[in-house]
Amino acid sequence: MRVTSPEVRAQIKADFEQANAQALRGYMGEQAALYAGLKLAGLDSAPVHLAAFCDRNCTQGSGLGRQTMPETAEYSLVAAINTLWLAARAYGIGVGWVSIFNPERVSAILSVPSEWRLVAYLCVGYPEQESLTPELETAGWERRSGEVLLLER
Repeated sequence: MRVTSPEVRAQIKADFEQANAQALRGYMGEQAALYAGLKLAGLDSAPVHLAAFCDRNCTQGSGLGRQTMPETAEYSLVAAINTLWLAARAYGIGVGWVSIFNPERVSAILSVPSEWRLVAYLCVGYPEQESLTPELETAGWERRSGEVLLLER
């Protein structure tokens, strides 16, 4: 779903701000200060907002693979989002995945059928600056370990 209404976007942002304030209360001291300074959503600046939903009751594909692993419907959607993300980056477009909000509230704001499950809320647009280093790493919030675990049996 493309979210274009300024009023609806304002409601999404308000829910984000409430959830973000609650998340901030879960951190203390230096970590709280660092969290408070993070740019966690492009809700104000991104020209395109996309909400991606999964309907596990969808009959397309006749349920292939979902009899034993119904979560594959969400996995397929995540794979499609990853493809969108990679294609966007190839053209210099940024994609941000907003995950700090109440999914049920966002679904209600967007007035979608109750059986739809929100999987992603994406902010899409040109980044303010290009970098090969993720913003959370630059800000000092997280570091990549560089380790990949490969098991063999």
